Amino acid sequence: MQPAAAPTDRNTDIASTVVATMRQLGVLGLPRNYEIFYEALSGSNHELSLAVVSLSNRPTQEDLDRIGRTFFAQHHGPGIVEHARDVIAKELEDIASLLRSERTHIEKYGRILDETSSGLSNRSLLSQDLLQKIVGAMSAATNSTIDHGRQVASTLSDKTAELESVKSKLEEYKRLADTDPLTHIWNRRAFDKEITKIYNSNKGILFNALILADIDRFKDINDRYGHPVGDRIIQIIAEILQTSIRGDMFVARTGGEEFALIVEGASEDTTYEIAERIRMLIEQTPFTSSQTGTNYGTVTVSMGICMASEAESPEDLYTKADRALYRSKVGGRNRVTRHSAMAGRAGKSWLLYKKD
Repeated sequence: MQPAAAPTDRNTDIASTVVATMRQLGVLGLPRNYEIFYEALSGSNHELSLAVVSLSNRPTQEDLDRIGRTFFAQHHGPGIVEHARDVIAKELEDIASLLRSERTHIEKYGRILDETSSGLSNRSLLSQDLLQKIVGAMSAATNSTIDHGRQVASTLSDKTAELESVKSKLEEYKRLADTDPLTHIWNRRAFDKEITKIYNSNKGILFNALILADIDRFKDINDRYGHPVGDRIIQIIAEILQTSIRGDMFVARTGGEEFALIVEGASEDTTYEIAERIRMLIEQTPFTSSQTGTNYGTVTVSMGICMASEAESPEDLYTKADRALYRSKVGGRNRVTRHSAMAGRAGKSWLLYKKD
């Protein structure tokens, strides 16, 4: 398919098979589920493959999590967090023990300095030989303290690196948990968090808008050409969305063939223009197979927009944008509808809004 390249290597083929299999079994598109099916279908772990084959036609999330805990003990869901917490606790205790040791060593060195200072207060009573021995002892104590400090600094550096590694793993897990495995854009979980932020401030309410987009007649595409083609079309549309918006806009795949964009700092007219430009780009994109030359026909999307100032809450904003999207569908598809233009809409003047 164009413009994106069709799957040509084994990994891409496996990825398409994974997504199709998960969809057929009704498995949620969670990163941890994707990991299980990818490893099972790639054949890299025979026992894991057998465990997946033994699942029912409609496996529960509990069944999948049990497999995950068995085969990905340190890389699966809560296991990552639990393991990270244990590692951090151990590293922090090691650091605390190290610092206590350093404190004891420095206090000991301080006592040596005090005692030596007292002993040197009357140098007339000291022989040259005894003075040299004192100086030698002080030099040895000082060198020992310096060496110990270097060891502590080196160990602390290692501990810091280990903690940074744990932090990176946690951040990567968080990223995967918020990423759609098929399109690699944000998923519904990330979208729910982002849309909630809008109503945390007056600015968010006054200067944000939501655009919902849904692929028209997507079921017909899947029925006619199969799920792999449908998945590729979803990927291409996600690419169009990402490349045709400002870098500060938020775009997510919120459902099977539904996408959401959160637009900040734009008027309703500008938001409408953004949606129209995206709609036209998708309509004008050729969806053909680069391998077979099959033309899948024109693919279009219906869209609905709603300004945050017209809604009472994140849920209300989504509902109203969804109603506008539905109006586009029943109005003939391949169009953009503003919620503000719909008859009987219930608006709200957020200019008078005051946060409790």
